[in-house]
Amino acid sequence: MKKTETNSRVNNVYGLFYKHLQNFLNDITPNHEEYKGFVKWVDRLGRTGELSLFMDTFIESAVLKNIYADKPGTAPSLLGPYYVEGAPILTKPYKLPMRQSERGEKLIFSGTVKDVDGNPLAKALVDMWQVDADGYYSSFESDAPPYNLRGRFYTDENGYFEVETIVPVPYRIATGGPIGEFLGMIDQQPYRPAHIQFMFKRKGYETLITQVFFEGDEWLEDDVADGVRSTLVTKLHDRSDFKEASLDFVMRYAT
Repeated sequence: MKKTETNSRVNNVYGLFYKHLQNFLNDITPNHEEYKGFVKWVDRLGRTGELSLFMDTFIESAVLKNIYADKPGTAPSLLGPYYVEGAPILTKPYKLPMRQSERGEKLIFSGTVKDVDGNPLAKALVDMWQVDADGYYSSFESDAPPYNLRGRFYTDENGYFEVETIVPVPYRIATGGPIGEFLGMIDQQPYRPAHIQFMFKRKGYETLITQVFFEGDEWLEDDVADGVRSTLVTKLHDRSDFKEASLDFVMRYAT
């Protein structure tokens, strides 16, 4: 067998993990049946395809908070399991692809993209995706076309963009498998507040992955994925026959 080269980072992280694991086990004192039950449950997470969803929902937000707590720029939020690469590049006036019969209130969303020094970022690539009026993402348990309510476009010379879409709705994560069992055990509701997801890219800058939420949503204070940040909450303005909302974004320099 070929010997694998030692990775010092992995070695150090595992050593620290094992140290804290020992303390954790001393605190909870699990019996062997509980341990075996946990192993079977984790195995089911993988077999049912829910492992990624579990990590995104219960772990990723803590990782992001730890990384970016003291850094300038827009707070990141989790990418989640529903991102699809290769969404179509849109032409102006920007409008997310949608079905002719797409239900939901019309929303005009706008924003600016700047760097941490306040300079507008022209030609920043904006990747945007969201659920439909039934709370489903295209390509995931939905009969919508693959890139429905998904699109990419660029900011103008002032770092500004405006796009037409629909007002998103809250939705519940999958509860029919081991994640649903876990939520029941910890008495946690399965809903995420309504949000729009964004990914911003520009050469020389760190990719920004974040989400935008809306005032008044009943799940803002109890997001199952803990993805809400106060700076990512904006207001929906009623403009008679459509809604309007905006938020400004700040990208960090690449390191």
